[in-house]
Amino acid sequence: MADQDKGKSATQNPKGGKQELSMEKRLLLAFGLMGLVLLGSQYLMPTAPQAPAPKGAEQPPTPETAKAAEAAPNPGAPAAKPAARTAPAVPAVPAAALADTEERSAITVETGVYKVVFSNRGATIRSWTLKNYKDSNGKPVELVNLAGEARTGRPFSYQFRNRKPSADLNNALFQARQSPGRIEFNWSDGTTSARKVFEFDPARYRTRLVSEVNEKGQILPHMLAWRGGFGDLTAHNAVALMHSVYYDNPSAKYFVEEASIAKEGPVLVTGSFGFAGIEDAYFAAVILPEAGLTTDFQTWMDSFQSVGSEEELPHVGVAFGTQGPLDTTLFVGPKDLDLLRQTHPRLEQLVDWGWFSFIARPLFLFLNWFNNSYTHNWGWAIVIVTVIINTALLPLRFSSMRSAQKMMKLQPKVQAINEKYKGVSMKDPRKQKQNEEMMALYQSEGINPLGGCIPMLLQMPFFFAFFKVLSVAIELRGAPWLWVSDLSQPEAGMIRFLPILMLITQVLMQKMTPTAGGDMAQQRMMMTMMPILLAVMFYSASSGLVLYWLTGNVVGIVQQYFFNKLAPMSGPVQAATSKKKK
Repeated sequence: MADQDKGKSATQNPKGGKQELSMEKRLLLAFGLMGLVLLGSQYLMPTAPQAPAPKGAEQPPTPETAKAAEAAPNPGAPAAKPAARTAPAVPAVPAAALADTEERSAITVETGVYKVVFSNRGATIRSWTLKNYKDSNGKPVELVNLAGEARTGRPFSYQFRNRKPSADLNNALFQARQSPGRIEFNWSDGTTSARKVFEFDPARYRTRLVSEVNEKGQILPHMLAWRGGFGDLTAHNAVALMHSVYYDNPSAKYFVEEASIAKEGPVLVTGSFGFAGIEDAYFAAVILPEAGLTTDFQTWMDSFQSVGSEEELPHVGVAFGTQGPLDTTLFVGPKDLDLLRQTHPRLEQLVDWGWFSFIARPLFLFLNWFNNSYTHNWGWAIVIVTVIINTALLPLRFSSMRSAQKMMKLQPKVQAINEKYKGVSMKDPRKQKQNEEMMALYQSEGINPLGGCIPMLLQMPFFFAFFKVLSVAIELRGAPWLWVSDLSQPEAGMIRFLPILMLITQVLMQKMTPTAGGDMAQQRMMMTMMPILLAVMFYSASSGLVLYWLTGNVVGIVQQYFFNKLAPMSGPVQAATSKKKK
């Protein structure tokens, strides 16, 4: 039930259950596998050694419970301030009995951006839709998932950590009073009383939330929960994109947690937070506590079969509260940079630009400017910006091509050295001698063994930056291009043409690129294996990301064509032999 709490403190770190790998992790795995194949093939050919693949950033540890509140930075003056807040009065005597006589499950409040449906049973939410955003079915985005309602309760159900009231408030029938943009719920049995208030900004994604519970004149600390997942359930791989999030003011760190962190029970953190709540790829529901206020925040994992899924999946859930009455600002809306900045500057952290944020954020601004000023279509903006990036990196590409040509010419001498030390194990001292002869050969010919791979490695940050931009920018959500209906999702048809075109262009580009000799069977294996591996990994990626890679391949083919024309390959340098002429 929603008020059960067998949680752990923030200092505990349970191991998560089996989760589907994110696209970012799968791409890293793909490049890692390709790197292993390249290293293995070059050892057998051999060619120049490869530089190690960059490692991903480690997930920061969960902060310990803060003992002293720390003031948050000045949040700035919003365009429309919520109503002035006053501390709820604590009744000195038990309140009179106050309850509704029947359940009302269609109490609706509408604003310029929301349509919210309440139930007076527990004063909870049955539906929260965003009127200005559509899901994959063309309907307003529904943020509430009630598939696991029996297990998780509805959003804003009560949870009590320690002392629980004598009444079951989640099943109590509250009396509701409505006025424009405001709804208030009250309930009492003469011993326990409870009150919830929602005050909606008429045109913004802001709501003032008030909640208090009293029993015999004593305030009962409690939390309000949003469990069972959150966000657009029609999105591709929707459940895997849901997280609990919070910004810890004392450590100035932003934490993103998957449901698996709470596999062994709900995980609790207490401290001074800039914001705390739940998110999916493009939307978030977070509270904005007052500066210096100590807040309890809890992450849950609830496994159940959601709509459209064939098996039970772990859904993330959250709960938040204080040791007294709750009075806070609630943001429920899109992760649009301008809207987030207007609501609270700290909320910009909700848009995760990844490890290469110093590239990803300017890249997004450039794409956004290009779309707004020239193309008025995100697909063509991606194509043009990709061409510009590849043109800017042309010197690095030429350096890589020239290095490959030099290595190809040198292969007979390399093979002669390998033949000389054939059968020598890695532990044999003669292996060091072989490496010294190889390096002396490279130096005599003026070749840097890593010259071919370093320029390519320098391009990887741009790739991952592009990946993050196309994965988190809500502006691309629902953006069409030619036959593609949504660049933020994989193609909707049975046959996905962009990954197929990417496979074809990848094979063509590899055939045009000089290789450093060696076993032809191994070369054919590499020429086939690498494009297929990439196509498999990109088949479920967003169409925008595949379009970026496809465009890069086309540009690479054009560049390689002209390079081959301007600098045609000459015959390889022959190795000296000890054979006598007959």
